[in-house]
Amino acid sequence: MTVRLYDVWAPLASRVRLHLDGDLLPMTADDGGWWRAPAGLDTASGHRYGFVLDDGEIPLPDPRSIRQPDGVHGLSETYDPTTFAWTDDAWTGRRLGGSVLYELHIGTFTPEGTLDSAIARLPHLVSLGVDFVEILPVNGVNGRWNWGYDGVDWFTVTDNYGGPEAYQRFVDAAHAAGLGVIQDVVYNHLGPSGNYLPNFGPYLSGKHANTWGDNVNLDDDGSTEVREFILDNTALWLDSYHVDALRLDAVHALVDDSPVHLLREMAERTEALSTHLRRPLTLIAESDLNDPRLITPRDGGGYGPEHRPGYGLDAQWSDDFHHAVHVALTGETTGYYADFEPLDALAKVLTKGFFHDGTYSSFREREHGHPIDTRNMPGWRLVVANQNHDQIGNRAIGDRLAATLDDGRLVIAAALTLTSPFTPMLFMGEEWAASTPWQFFTSHPEHDLGEATAKGRIAEFAKMGWDESVVPDPQDPETFERSHLDWSELESGRHARVLDAYRRLAQLRRSEPGLTDPSLDATGVRFDADARWLVLTRGDLQVAVNFSDATVTLDVTAASVVFTSDEGVTLDGGLTLPPASVVIVR
Repeated sequence: MTVRLYDVWAPLASRVRLHLDGDLLPMTADDGGWWRAPAGLDTASGHRYGFVLDDGEIPLPDPRSIRQPDGVHGLSETYDPTTFAWTDDAWTGRRLGGSVLYELHIGTFTPEGTLDSAIARLPHLVSLGVDFVEILPVNGVNGRWNWGYDGVDWFTVTDNYGGPEAYQRFVDAAHAAGLGVIQDVVYNHLGPSGNYLPNFGPYLSGKHANTWGDNVNLDDDGSTEVREFILDNTALWLDSYHVDALRLDAVHALVDDSPVHLLREMAERTEALSTHLRRPLTLIAESDLNDPRLITPRDGGGYGPEHRPGYGLDAQWSDDFHHAVHVALTGETTGYYADFEPLDALAKVLTKGFFHDGTYSSFREREHGHPIDTRNMPGWRLVVANQNHDQIGNRAIGDRLAATLDDGRLVIAAALTLTSPFTPMLFMGEEWAASTPWQFFTSHPEHDLGEATAKGRIAEFAKMGWDESVVPDPQDPETFERSHLDWSELESGRHARVLDAYRRLAQLRRSEPGLTDPSLDATGVRFDADARWLVLTRGDLQVAVNFSDATVTLDVTAASVVFTSDEGVTLDGGLTLPPASVVIVR
């Protein structure tokens, strides 16, 4: 069904009036709970409107609002995305396989924290060797700053960042620079302030309620329209905003007992849209399940003895890679890091994709995950990172690896990420060992909500064994300010050295076919857990890593050195690596 501007699905209402530029206009109910506005209304950009339900007096924003200039509690404003003058007609898109991703948060990426100011930094990403820029959620949230995961207006681009037209300018500029755009979207929950969807219809359901309350309604009464609401939203980003891929937040929370799971339906529609637009469109899941069914093609017939059919998503994040690299470099083994203490964990992840693939998880206190069929699953379907917004920002003080690791170990992290058989993703500032933290920040105007957020934050860290006294107040504006990147750092000291290593590694990945070969079965690993060294074989290259504080000599025959983090590396009588170093040899 075609949804027109000023139409609204409100099956719970007995009367709906359209508040348009100060006038109240009656609406007519159709079958299925849709209310239709009078014909002939002006739909050009710039009209303020909302909906008055039943005998209410205050107009509520449109559930499909494109713009909320006065925040999530204000009136909606019309914006026609088809009026933007795109210049990317020659853009044919990018495949995820072989690419390097760069995750950023618009509000802290630049001092100004806007989409337009981010455009000026795109040349840096190009020089780094990035192929896709992945943006944290940009939807309307209550308050001036937020990570984005408290969004309540899923169709909007927040005016805090410049609004929908600024978003289109950013995507257009990214394409002009040769960069694809991945948008992080959140369909598994809504923020705690400004969510008016339950006033209109059964967008939430108690059928699969959890400790956080009702879930998004995907399979209960009224779910057909809720599903269409979500699927129309994916089409908005991919079609109207020319986005190349979506990162789907926490899909394990999308509980759906329908005959066709929402994710499978989303994959089918995205494939159809991709075929129509004649450019690749990619769906990337964040999942806590370690379940390859998400990224098993729909026509693949499932895998293993369970013969579970695939959902057909293109890729998913793999936290196991992060945990294994993090523990190998830092020695931190609290909380969910405990199972990754042996170097065997990193070796398994590099060749099997998941560490927990049906093994016992001490953090979860149960068996977790399913094995990947490495014969038929290319490694590029797993997106990996040694740092990302979650793994930094969800630490007690939001500290990056650069806060505790020396340059050698930072370059080891970069090398493992950029030479792995997976799709590597960098987090903004990682490439120059940024000294600024990236902390959890909110700006809830409601005092009680802000206080509850701060207290809940502290409680989350109990199981990780972190000191709650050092946790910054997420409501303190200084927490947000501290999290901005300092672009003056790039050209000096350790920042310049680490940046140079990232650029050389990214260029090597582009030039060496063995480093983009996604075959997990063709990836070899040998290691010594006691001596703390590991050698990763990728085509005709070997990536030798010394995690220890002592010099090691390895039985590696090499014709030449193609990358080294330390000039002390020698090839006489074997490959000798100084402490905390990495070398790539042919």
